[in-house]
Amino acid sequence: MRDKAERLAEDRLLDLLLPHRSTEPFSSGSLEQVSTDASRESTLDKLRAQLRAGKLDDRMVELETQQQAMPMLEVFSGQGMEEMGVQLKDMLSSVMPGRTKRRRVRVAEARRLLTQEEAGKLVDMEEVVSRAVRRVENSGIVFLDELDKIAGRQGGGHGGPDVSREGVQRDLLPIVEGSAVTTKYGIVRTDHVLFIAAGAFHVAKPSDLIPELQGRFPIRVELEPLTRDDFVRILTEPENALIRQYVELLATERVTLRFLPDAVEAIAEIAMQVNASTENIGARRLYTIMERLLDDISFDAPDMPGKELTIDAEHVRQRLADVARDQDLSRYIL
Repeated sequence: MRDKAERLAEDRLLDLLLPHRSTEPFSSGSLEQVSTDASRESTLDKLRAQLRAGKLDDRMVELETQQQAMPMLEVFSGQGMEEMGVQLKDMLSSVMPGRTKRRRVRVAEARRLLTQEEAGKLVDMEEVVSRAVRRVENSGIVFLDELDKIAGRQGGGHGGPDVSREGVQRDLLPIVEGSAVTTKYGIVRTDHVLFIAAGAFHVAKPSDLIPELQGRFPIRVELEPLTRDDFVRILTEPENALIRQYVELLATERVTLRFLPDAVEAIAEIAMQVNASTENIGARRLYTIMERLLDDISFDAPDMPGKELTIDAEHVRQRLADVARDQDLSRYIL
């Protein structure tokens, strides 16, 4: 509906820029009053061309926008009644009348607001929900992270936390197997939903899960530890790579920071060594290593605007080598 909404918004915006003769008083953003002899259609065509070319984007217009009044009532539902609470809040918000608000905005912003408002009128939300439910049931993916946290320990007693963990597993069973789940948008069947589970399994093992749940995840994949080359790629290749983040962060203080290639390799080597000698937390290790490496520079950056700093492998080793060698200290700092 975007194209149709944009056309309707354009028409409303032109009415604001070129009001009818009977409009009194004229909008403060109007460009001109059409005289009796002037051709309104030709003037509209000229304005439309200027509007599409962006020549009127900085002009100010006054428009009314719809605002949904939210009910001043918080719904608290009991255990297992969350769905009823959501439905009550939706019902109350739909009953409350909408309000209009007059605003003076630029033409570019007015065009965006009017397009959103027109699109909201054109879109059939019942069809949207129906199509979304169908997509979820046929192409949905549910990712269950940290599944190892609910795995029972072998040799446990008859009470305690292991019983609770097994209860959570049994609650997951029907959903993973395929059942009808009540959601805010209606009943969703999970028969054809793809379930993917992950966990560190440092203490527990996949075999500690109840046999029924193990059978629901027949394909198992074991991940390999990150290597030095992996850490180098993580530090440099992503659009929001950590090194780029720190360079841009210090640039806000007018400090130019450069990382030499050998410095990146040294950081990656230390991250791999610390992961191997202590807890292996994967790429998250880079956050603490980078913070430890640059904490002095980050602290002093406001006092040295215009300075250029180069990080090489020697600087990395001086800052981190002692910490990486001392296993107890690395557990505390890195």
